[in-house]
Amino acid sequence: MTGNTHVVVIGGGYAGVMAANRLTQRDDVTVTLINPRPELVHRVRLHQLVGGSDDAVVAYQAVLARRVRLVVDTVTRIDAAERSVTLATGGTLAYDYLIYAVGSGSAEPGVPGAAEFAYPMATLEEAQRLRAVIDATPATAPVTVVGAGPTGIETAAELAEQGRRVTLVCGGVLGPYLHSRGRRSVAKRLAELGVAVVEGFGSKVTVVTRDAVRLADGRELPSEVTVWTVGFGVPDLAARSGLSTDAVGRLLTDETLASVDDARIVAAGDSAAPSGLPLRMSCLNATPLGARAADTVLSRLAGEQPENLHQSMYAQCISLGRRAGIYQFANRSDVAVWLHIGGGPGARIKEVVCKGIPEHLAGEARKPGSFSLHRMRGGVAKRRRLLRAHRAEAPAAAGRAA
Repeated sequence: MTGNTHVVVIGGGYAGVMAANRLTQRDDVTVTLINPRPELVHRVRLHQLVGGSDDAVVAYQAVLARRVRLVVDTVTRIDAAERSVTLATGGTLAYDYLIYAVGSGSAEPGVPGAAEFAYPMATLEEAQRLRAVIDATPATAPVTVVGAGPTGIETAAELAEQGRRVTLVCGGVLGPYLHSRGRRSVAKRLAELGVAVVEGFGSKVTVVTRDAVRLADGRELPSEVTVWTVGFGVPDLAARSGLSTDAVGRLLTDETLASVDDARIVAAGDSAAPSGLPLRMSCLNATPLGARAADTVLSRLAGEQPENLHQSMYAQCISLGRRAGIYQFANRSDVAVWLHIGGGPGARIKEVVCKGIPEHLAGEARKPGSFSLHRMRGGVAKRRRLLRAHRAEAPAAAGRAA
């Protein structure tokens, strides 16, 4: 390709910022980042925003390369045929390549009363709203956190550490991703903080009211504030634009992260579904996926075949208040193993991770191409086995549905 190439990045989260910064390696590439907010949302600190110990935002000046043009707006449609995007404020923006990094947010609750009376916290605005509600609620009032994934666990611990009466409703097992040893460590810390953990059969929430939650086994728990952390959804921009998506709405791509409909559209982060087998939604995957997406574009500009996706390092770190946490190790199939680091060391590792994310982004802004975690050796064979199993399962599942 000759002349200047314009790459538009939709979404200014971890994946989008990494991709935008990395693209500035080439002087003949112009990069525009479109994001609805003028600051980076530091999502791994949203539970701290709810607890009042952090504002969960980072200035783009600190993490975005100077050559990247920031447009504070929302994309309402992608026109793949015309290679342009339509903006909410009016007008269109043309592109040569598009990186789709719109991220994720709260899923529709699907439980009676949850939309009216529960508070999600997957976005900055949701977390800010919840923080205001918490501030206005007496410290002795019962707070119920629904969902026992990382967000639910972290939020329950954060609020309990302040002395609030917190119940964590799991809807199943506490910390489904965790190894049984790690789960016991988390349960012990929550008990120390005074969190009442409701798990097991019958703990699914069936109704949310203004002052209570009702469980499948008939129990009713008083709740002045109900926090909803169950599941993530993705924006429907790809589907609305006529692009192929998975059942959740993530953009379907090949193993280079290029859309199955158009090789000039490349996905990254939570909104990508490579080969219909997406990686776990997490900051751990978002940043490397952003680098991989940028590398796919750069390879095509260089006339080279882009590398396939592989991820060789998996883990999950969860804070349990300000003084404890857990770092759960996993194998290359992203399955938790027995090894974990808990307590104070776990908290310190989590803080290192939280501080390290913007540092990685800033490092890439200063020296584009320096990030290398997505190129770590290993992981390719595991990914291939997962893909073979996934492809074998798909026809069988279709047969059962028929």
